Parts: sequence; C-alpha cells; structure tokens
Amino acid sequence: MQQVSDPTATYRQIVAALDTPAAGAMLNDADALVRLGPDEPRFHYVRGMILRHLDRRDEAIPSLRRAVALAPGEHLLWHGLARTLMEAGLPSVEEYGRALQLRPGDGPMIEGMTAALVAKGDAEAALRGLEQIVRRSPTWADGQKLLAQMRWMSGEREGFDRGFDEALRQHPRDYGLRYEQILALTHADQWEKLRIVVERGRAAMGELPLFAVNEAVALSELGETEAAEQMFERFDDSADSSVAVRHIRNLLRLGRLDVANAVLEPWLKGDHAQTFWPYAATIWRMTDDPRWDWLEGDERFVGVYDIAGRLPALDVLAEKLRSLHRAPGQLVDQSVRGGTQTDGNLFHLIDPVIVQLRETIREVVAEHVAQLPPTDPGHPLLRTARSPIQFSGAWSVRLTAGGHHSNHVHPMGWLSSALYIVVPPSVAGDAQAGWLNLGEPHAQLGLDLPPFRMVEPKPGRLALFPSTMWHGTSKFPAGERMTVAFDVAMPSGSAS
Repeated sequence: MQQVSDPTATYRQIVAALDTPAAGAMLNDADALVRLGPDEPRFHYVRGMILRHLDRRDEAIPSLRRAVALAPGEHLLWHGLARTLMEAGLPSVEEYGRALQLRPGDGPMIEGMTAALVAKGDAEAALRGLEQIVRRSPTWADGQKLLAQMRWMSGEREGFDRGFDEALRQHPRDYGLRYEQILALTHADQWEKLRIVVERGRAAMGELPLFAVNEAVALSELGETEAAEQMFERFDDSADSSVAVRHIRNLLRLGRLDVANAVLEPWLKGDHAQTFWPYAATIWRMTDDPRWDWLEGDERFVGVYDIAGRLPALDVLAEKLRSLHRAPGQLVDQSVRGGTQTDGNLFHLIDPVIVQLRETIREVVAEHVAQLPPTDPGHPLLRTARSPIQFSGAWSVRLTAGGHHSNHVHPMGWLSSALYIVVPPSVAGDAQAGWLNLGEPHAQLGLDLPPFRMVEPKPGRLALFPSTMWHGTSKFPAGERMTVAFDVAMPSGSAS
C-alpha cells in the first residue's frame, strides 16, 4: 500500500502532473491521499481527474461527486465533474449550471454548457444562450468562433459569421476577432467574403501578414493563381507551416510540381512534417517518383478487416449511435457533407456497448500494427514505438442521400479509419457509390489524380490506413450510411 509522508507536497506533485502523460502514474499517490484525508475535497478531485486521464470515467465520477459534496462552493470541482459527465455520455447541464453560478462568464465553462445542451438535444437553447452571452462580451473571440460554428451547424450559411462583423464595427482593431473570422471563413470555403474581410482589416489596421497571406489564399481558391503566386513569393522565407501549405496548393493548381516539391522538401524533416506528407504523396505519385512507393505503396499500410462477429450486435450498435446524433447539422470545419457527426470523443463514453466496441477495435488495430513493415525512422507510419494503442479521437458519422466526405487527411493522427455499421441498400447496385477512396487529393486542387485504392463498404467492415493519406467517400443516392471513425494516437517515443 502506497505511503505518503508529506500530503501537501504529494498533492502539489499530482496537480502539476494532471495535464501531462505522467498523470496516470500518480494514481496510487492519490489513493493514499484519500485514505489520509477522506474529508478533503481536493484529494477526491485529483483522484477523479487522474481516473479521467486513464479513461476510467465510471470510477472518476464517484470521486468527483464526493469532492463537490464536500466543497459545494468550489467552481473548479463542479467544472471537473461536469466535463467528466459529458465525456462519459451522461447528463451534465445541471453541473455546468452550478459551475457557472459560482464563476459567471468563464469561457471554457460556457463552451462546455453549450456542448452539454447540444448533447441533451437542445441545440436551439444552446444557440440562443450563446448569442446573449456574446452580445454582452463581443470581443470574446472564442465565443464568436463558437457562435459562428453553432449558426453553421443550425443550417445558416450566408452570414453565419455576422457576430464578428457586428463586433468589429465597434472594435475594428481587435486582432483576435480578425484572425478568428478569417479562420472561420477559410473553413467554410467562403472566399469572396474572405476578400472583403481582408480589405476591411487593412482599412482598419494597415497592412499585416495576416491580411496579405489570406488575400493570396482567397485568390488561389478563386482561381486567380498567377496573382496569388506573386503574393505567396513574398513569404518564401516564412517559418509558418500553414503559409507553406497554402503556397504548395497554389503551385499544384499552376502545375508547377517541381517548384512545389522544392518548397515542400525542407518541411518533411521538421516538427510539421505530418502536415506535408499528403502533398508529398500527391507530387511524387504524379511525377512517378519512386518515393511514393516507399511512402504509400506498400499493401500492408492499408488494412481491411471484416469484424462483425467480434462487435456488439450491429443493429444494437446502430441504434445506440443514432441516439448520439443530436446536432442539427455538421460543424463548419468537418469533412461531412449531407449528414451529422457526433461531438466529443465517442470512446470516452462509459456505455457498455461503446466500451465493447472500443476494446474490439483496439485489438484489431494491434493486429494491423503487428503486420506493418519494419521500423523506418524517416517514415510517418513506421515508427519506432508502436504501442500502447491509444485513441486521440473517435466519432460517428451519419449520412443520408447524397451525403459524402470531402477528401481530407488527419495530420494529428497516426492511423485513421472507417468502420461501417449501416450501409444503404443503394450501394449494392453501384460499383462505387458510398465507397471509401484512398489517395485522391482535395477536389479543390483540380488535379487529375484518381484514387489508387477503393474500399467497398460492408456492415462490420473496418478499414485502417495512415492518417496522412488522402481519403474521402463518393456520394450515394438514397438511404442511411452510418460509420464509426477514429484516429489512433502517435505512440509516445516514436520518430517524427
């Protein structure tokens, strides 16, 4: 049994470790603190937060409830409980309400309450409440960002960002508001509005890199690629990876593959390499560079596994997932078109059906990783460390007639996926309707590069592929298509 000689020092060590990978190792110390001070709310709180870190939310919740019972006036304790309940898939509106009563105006708590209301199925109330709060605090950039996302999710396309416009009329030199509005319009592919916003920013604040770069982005996306190139050339020495990516995209549109490759190559050796591997794959494949075979050509990189017999009953799983699709539409920065995507991390839910799903997937991913080629420290997939299997995100997507995923990548992941739960009958009669395509780049680049592999959707079929690989789906004419998708986190200690 763990012994603690200095409870105060141990408590401080645990608090310092809470948001780090070292948190899990402190559980025995937290247990010892609770034994020493069973009526000390802080000790129950840190124990609960460690259990949350370990994805043991069913055990974390009693500790956090004990903490708020002992200290009902501490907003931090209520916030920890509310977050953990929401992540676990349990009602959390009341707990967020208690936290906000104790600390009105707290940004993260307001964001959490908004998500909790959406999870409850009350997106309209979430939107109206957020509108009132942002109206009182118009320079809260994160709030304006969330409000724009909520309006988009509710079906508003033109003017979804009008909160920024209203705030900037009163605070025209607020850089944070300018930045977040530009980012929102970029996610929404609203390039004409972006040009207007850039000009407004210049008029209010003068010439700044933020405005010049995003004018170049808008010009490129609108097809004015030569004019965009002249602007991008001003930033050839920029250390901003996002600027380099946008420049590469413009060069691809211009057909200047050799120049695009020259811009790209130095970034493949740095901390931002994950962002650039998809473009390297595109350029190398288009130019018959043998490095494409090294990067994406090995058949072992993509795995297709029929695992219906290892999963919870698919009809039960489908019904469970449908109950989680409470949002009225997709968020502005998602690849979903014509459907909805669940919020939060699906694999944090404590529902037994989801837990069985998660653990079965963990086993299959481990099997896939075991058959990968040998270690290659320079390769984004073939890393030195390959365990433990952990998930950086998981969600469900429900598409209806005409729904699809635009081609995209997941640069923050290691392996990505598509697990088919429900497949529309219309797919069976069409050779490619609703199929997963791999290797076809973002359609807006206008490149004549088809997928190098297609995966037929079947109930209970899991496709695994590198997160840096372009992927998307084709449209299907009718019915419902339900999937679970997730990103496997990059194992710690692996090569970058």
